[in-house]
Amino acid sequence: MGETEKEDIVRKGYDKRAEEHHASRQLYDNRKEMREFGNLLPKNGKVLDAGCGAGVPVAEFLVKSGFDVTGIDFSDNMLKLARKNVPKARFIKKDMTRLDFEDNSFDGLTAFYSIIHVPREKHPVLFRSFHRALKPEGVMLVCMGPDEWEATDEYIGTTMFWSHYSPEKSLQIVKDAGFQIIFDKILRIGGEKHYWIMARNRK
Repeated sequence: MGETEKEDIVRKGYDKRAEEHHASRQLYDNRKEMREFGNLLPKNGKVLDAGCGAGVPVAEFLVKSGFDVTGIDFSDNMLKLARKNVPKARFIKKDMTRLDFEDNSFDGLTAFYSIIHVPREKHPVLFRSFHRALKPEGVMLVCMGPDEWEATDEYIGTTMFWSHYSPEKSLQIVKDAGFQIIFDKILRIGGEKHYWIMARNRK
């Protein structure tokens, strides 16, 4: 299966089940991590939410915290929900693996439950693009897979694709991209385990 086919599975899956996925997000309470992230950003800072989905809870939380939020996603139906749910944020149709923002555009970057759908061979390039888009000393909070795994399977009534390396390899990819680790840990939230990294951009 090629990269384009893998990406098409993810995009079509979320277009088909946008409402169902949005309803399931209430199971994942990430407020503690989001508060830690927000406390490290400048007041009114610019934040990119990569793979924003329906905008809740991440973009919504960040807007309410006073940040200037840009969300990107490649699912049209997810973006429709996001614009309705968080009208004070800016939402753009964009593939996170093809970022074209100017260098040093953002003070912060989040990617919750989205990198796990990016073909893992693209992860090194992905994090280098995050490094480029973030300002010096910018902060990133991302969620990745808790183990090495790649699969296509059924998810909320559609087909979905997941791809991740081991935490050890993911951590090295992030470091190699130019980030200094603030914390990395596996958390069980909403009955599922994911690997979380918060890191500061070094340029």
